[in-house]
Amino acid sequence: MQPSVPDPRHVANGHVIPTESYSDQPYIIKADDGAWVCVLTTGAGHEGQKGQHVVSFRSTDQGRTWSGPVDIEPADGPEASYAVLLRAHSGRIYVFYNHNTDRVTEVKREDEGAFSRVDSLGHFVFKYSDDHGRTWSERRYDIPVRKFACDLGNVYDGELCFFWNVGKAFSIGDDAYVPIIKVGAMGVGFFAQSEGALLHSPNLMTEPDPDRIAWETLPDGEIGLRTPPGGGRISEEQSYCVMSDGSFYCVYRTVDGYPVEAYSRDGGHTWTQPRYKCYADGRRMKHPRAASFAWGCSNGKYLYWFHNHGGRFVQLHDPTGYEDRNPVWLSMGEEVRTGEGLVIRWSEPEIALYDDDPHIRMSYPDMIEDAGKLYLTETNKDLARVHEIDAGFLGKLFGQFETDTVTEDGLLLQLPESGAQLPAHAPMPALPALLQRDTASPDYRTRDNRTGFAIELRVGFDSLDPGQVLLDSRSDDGRGLLLQTADAGAVELLLNDGRTENRWACDPGSLSTGHEHHIGIIVDGGPKIISFVIDGRLNDGGDCRQFGWGRYSPNSRTPVGAPTLRIGSSVSGHLSLLRIYGRALMVTELIGNCRSRG
Repeated sequence: MQPSVPDPRHVANGHVIPTESYSDQPYIIKADDGAWVCVLTTGAGHEGQKGQHVVSFRSTDQGRTWSGPVDIEPADGPEASYAVLLRAHSGRIYVFYNHNTDRVTEVKREDEGAFSRVDSLGHFVFKYSDDHGRTWSERRYDIPVRKFACDLGNVYDGELCFFWNVGKAFSIGDDAYVPIIKVGAMGVGFFAQSEGALLHSPNLMTEPDPDRIAWETLPDGEIGLRTPPGGGRISEEQSYCVMSDGSFYCVYRTVDGYPVEAYSRDGGHTWTQPRYKCYADGRRMKHPRAASFAWGCSNGKYLYWFHNHGGRFVQLHDPTGYEDRNPVWLSMGEEVRTGEGLVIRWSEPEIALYDDDPHIRMSYPDMIEDAGKLYLTETNKDLARVHEIDAGFLGKLFGQFETDTVTEDGLLLQLPESGAQLPAHAPMPALPALLQRDTASPDYRTRDNRTGFAIELRVGFDSLDPGQVLLDSRSDDGRGLLLQTADAGAVELLLNDGRTENRWACDPGSLSTGHEHHIGIIVDGGPKIISFVIDGRLNDGGDCRQFGWGRYSPNSRTPVGAPTLRIGSSVSGHLSLLRIYGRALMVTELIGNCRSRG
């Protein structure tokens, strides 16, 4: 069946998981009978409203259709929220979640007043299923949670504690671990102080009697996983992976504009000093206050879900940090050995999912592998979906650290030809139409082709004065594309279709004089994003701006201009290579081109 939108990354191509209205945390586990069991938090209202409860579904066709829902907790009971799953050795499936058992009706803020939202407090509980998620135990069981300093210091002196969980439960051998996020204060942004902890059971995986399951709260001491020294008060939604040597890797969100990571070499009792998460080359990765999840894959590598923007600008423009969760980017991780033990190095990211509406937010994902395919779930708090991720996309991303060959697919123009010099003029290749009239539609409406293109150059600058023209295909009336130097050591791309004009520049300071740069530009007609890849690194805004990638107008048709492309007409320096592709390349492909020297 062909996707309804001609781009597998578009969220509308996912299979919907049915919900009542509000939809959160669609988490999946594969039962021993082969079915997928999904739990999620739902309700007839919005997030946090009365009637919020936890339900489950089953699918025997990899998420295309679902049976259910089955109420794990009823809508007319106390609020029940934010469920995660774990399968024991016996095949029993456990579900862990918040339960407002005491029917608390409001919580005090640290800065006066109170919230009527009561879905992040009460008792942390579990039920279980012995029939692969078809039914659940009638009784729920409380998990004892040791109080930390943040609990004892809250406005209730620890008599009432705030917490929730989004992190995937996991096991290693006979030991089970369930994440929990402790909240020390409610206030601005709802959660005003938070930190991560782990609930460890040494016998859940093997003990058939739920009353005999033992628990301890980690890490040791009275303080959980927080931000690095000097960071903010928000450290939450911890996501854990078990590494090949048994170490734990943890990544989590902040309001600092960067995600944080830490490692434990002793089963969660102690952790390395938390640090802001970085790419393999040491640059900080950027991320707002949104789910920041990592998963281990069956091939021994890792995938990391994040939104690739942030830095100090998040606090300036969005103090609570909750905005701009679209598109979704994936980075690939590989284990490397260091003097401190195994660590994960992270690749340049790729766009994995997007919605056409930039205000739509996708978050709270899960990942499952089945029959050689990899699937992601996500929710926009209204619809929850399952997405099969394209195998070709994953194959390229998983190979990013090794790729060093030139991509031929979609190549329209390559200059110079063998043994020749780069010419001053060349026939401009026909770029694909981004939009066009749909003559098959009764009203001849717009057809979005979801196409794009890419440009690649090698250039050495003697000067970075703005206004130097590298490429120019504009006609007399301004239609076409222009690539020129801009202020602050950058180049900018201008696109004009005679009706709209768009421009985006690489990060300031990306270029310098005295050596040759590899410049890659991706115009992606799916999410309508322009990205720059300079010397094999995707621009992310650095310390200069919140976003390194920019959106262009969804009404832009195509930058077709003059039939002749003018090359390097006023460059102080030299161009040694030009490639133009009739499709949007992946970042990974441009990295391979950069390394090839071809």
